[in-house]
Order: sequence, then C-alpha cells, then structure tokens
Amino acid sequence: MLFRWSKLLAIAGLLLFSLLSFTSQADAASSTYITKGNTMSKVVALTFDDGADGTNINKILDTLKTNNIKATFFLTGSGINHHPGWIRNIAAAGHQVGNHSYSHPDFTKISTTAIQSELARTETAYRNATGKSTKPIFRAPFGASNTTVLKAVGDAGYTHTIQWNIDTIDWRGLSSTEITNKVVNNIVPGSIVLMHTGAGASGTPGALPGMISKLKAKGYKFVTVSELLNLPAAGGSTYTVKAGDTLYSIAKKYNLTVAALAKANNITNYNLIRVGQVLTIPGTSSPTPPPASSVKYTVKAGDTLYSIASKYKTTVSAIASANNLTNINLISVGQVLNIPVKQTPPPVVTVKYTVKAGDTLYSIARTYNTTVTAIAKANNIANVNSIRVGQVLTIPR
Repeated sequence: MLFRWSKLLAIAGLLLFSLLSFTSQADAASSTYITKGNTMSKVVALTFDDGADGTNINKILDTLKTNNIKATFFLTGSGINHHPGWIRNIAAAGHQVGNHSYSHPDFTKISTTAIQSELARTETAYRNATGKSTKPIFRAPFGASNTTVLKAVGDAGYTHTIQWNIDTIDWRGLSSTEITNKVVNNIVPGSIVLMHTGAGASGTPGALPGMISKLKAKGYKFVTVSELLNLPAAGGSTYTVKAGDTLYSIAKKYNLTVAALAKANNITNYNLIRVGQVLTIPGTSSPTPPPASSVKYTVKAGDTLYSIASKYKTTVSAIASANNLTNINLISVGQVLNIPVKQTPPPVVTVKYTVKAGDTLYSIARTYNTTVTAIAKANNIANVNSIRVGQVLTIPR
C-alpha cells in the first residue's frame, strides 16, 4: 500500500511539473532584435534618441516639417517629464515614438522587474503627456541587450527592439559635415540611422538639411520604423490579459482577426498567452472616418462598449473615436454616446470552402483573414469545434 501511494505521489508530482512547465511557456515571445529593414527598396528611417535635455528637438522638427518627413523618436521618461511641451510637438507632428527607458540604465545590468518598471514609467509619462502609446517599439539604452532583456521587453508589450546600422556618434560633438558624410557614405536600402536630440549632438540640426537633400538625390525615401518593418500603426491601445482570456476572445472584443493580433505582438503560438501579459491592439489609434450618420445611446447597467458596438454593428474603436474615449473600459450608466452607423452597409462577398482533414474553424478563418465567429454565423454553426471533413462552408469576406 505504501509503495502504491508513493508511486501515485510521484506521478502526481510529474504531472504538476509538466503543468508548470507548460504554463511557463505561455509568456509572450521575446522582442525581435532589429538593426535594419529587410528590403531592397531605397527607404531609410531617421531615428532620434531623446535624453534629459532635448535641446535640439524643435530645430529637428522644423527641418522634418520643411521636407515633409516623418521620423521616429525614442524617448526617455525623464526627458518626457523634463520637457513635455516639446514631446507633445513630436506627437502632434505625427512622428512615431518608441520607448527608450525612464532613466537610461544598462538593461543588461538590472533585474527583469527593474526593466519592466523603466518601461512602464516611460509609457505612463508619454500617455499622460500625449494620450498615446510608445508601443510596440523599444530601443535599448547604450544599445545593450541580451536574451534576458529581449524576453522582459517582449513580455512588456514591446514586440521589436530597434537598434541601427548607421551610428552618427553625433553625441560626441561631430560637425554637421562629419555627421552627413557618415550617413550618406554608408547608406543602404532599409537603413536605420541613429541620431540624438540633446545639446551634445550640436552638429545634428545643421546636418539634417544637407543629409536629406543628398539622400533624396540618391533616390531614397524616408519612413518611420513601423513603416520600414510593416508593423501595426504606433500608438494603438493596449490590453492586459485576464483570467479566461484567449486571443480569439480578445480579437473579437476589438473587432480584429486573431492573426492580426498575433502579428502585432510577435506571438507564434496562438494558444499561449498569460494573465498579466500586455498586448498591443493594432490600429485602434487610427482616425475613424466620419460616419454617414449616427444615433444617440444612453448607457445602461451592464453595458460595455463591446456590447453596444455589437448591437449597432459597429466597432469599439469607432465608438471610442466618436466620443473621444481614451479608456474603452470606462463608461458610466446614464452616459450619452454618439454611435456611428453606416446608412448602406457594403455587400457581403462570400466564397465556398470544403473542409479537409485537419481543418479547424480557426485555421480556415486565418486562411481567409476573417473570424471564427463570422464563419460560424454564416453557416449556423452552434459548436465552433464541430465541423466535418467534406462539409461545405460559406466564407464571408
């Protein structure tokens, strides 16, 4: 009897170990380390790191505006709090922003908890200053990174760690000519150029006009980092995973496909997310086109933006935009909302698909860039886990 109990306990221990091992795999994927864009097109991303002083920000912005160029700025939280007005100028001009930590420590020398605190404090500072997000891009202070750093950064919702392939070392006080030559002489398709906004980079404002002119003469166009890497629009909202959540339920809540949500967060296994994980919700910061018409709705007990959006066949982001809501989880009973609705919905285009061995509604939805719910509704399927080989499905597009 004692032997039997010992054996059972051993088996239980192995099962518990396996469960814990599986759970630990549910973390987000590590942040992807990028030094340049993977393209043969003549495009270049100009990037600027902002530290504590930001002396040259407005001069840089003036030159970018004159040349109709959008750049990418990596901000520190201390800099945001030191000169929030200049930071708002960056955001108002439509430039992309990424996280560069709060106090610029070497991330390879601090704990995972400290890393996530640095990122969170900067994200909070930027949201407080502009109402926007720094996600999904991050640049490591000093360019210092390793696998532990990339894992912590990925878990915090920053899917891409952006380095560079052209370092102007402008912070050393190089002349405008030296800075220009470093860029023009080393440019290749997909380049990411590192510059700085601080007083130490005194030659950078003077270098930009000539640098831009010479790069244009070589046939180069200027893009943001997200445009270079074909990432979701910067500044989208975020969502913190709760108990019981799945990528499918979150995607449905935001009127997205699972594939789009996974791509925005560098998730390779759609079944592995963890409670507390911060996800970037792609596209929610993009302006919503003016609706053809709208109706008024008074919030009732139990309402959520998602339930209201479903009722009126619109999206959460459209309602949020129409009512200037920054937190989609905060609405109050009695609040009157403008609900954008379309007068003439576009026709639904469908295709036919015959279920094959190994198919699931999820895999079919992913193939056709639609949702499981849409396919289930179009085919009156009550149990989304029950389809059979040879079954012909209508796929709404």
